[in-house]
Amino acid sequence: MSPKPTCHLIRPESSYEGKQGLSYFAGIAETVGSSGICMHLLTMPPGARAKAHMHENHETAIYVLSGEVHTWYGDRLEQHIVVKAGDLFYIPPGVPHLPANLSDGPASAVIARTDPNEQESVVLLPELDGLVA
Repeated sequence: MSPKPTCHLIRPESSYEGKQGLSYFAGIAETVGSSGICMHLLTMPPGARAKAHMHENHETAIYVLSGEVHTWYGDRLEQHIVVKAGDLFYIPPGVPHLPANLSDGPASAVIARTDPNEQESVVLLPELDGLVA
């Protein structure tokens, strides 16, 4: 028999490096027994940029707490949007994207995904990295 599910408190004190090239604060994931959601905090320092990638099998919802992040998305990263503090941003599964903090201050966001093992479905797209200067 598996143990009875219980509540967990997570203090985002430790971090991990994602395949995308960004450092995430540890959050809610499979480590607490989650089976359908993942939630992390991300702070992008000035000049930080992720590698072009997509999440093959899960949705992503982002709420920007502070700062702003430029995000290029689409098959050839042909679309561009600036996501600012207070904005919500949705990324469906399979959509290539590349976020970057082009400002002179940090940008922080809460990121929720529909897969507690979110790094498993990250697909790096190095052929798209050069499309964004």
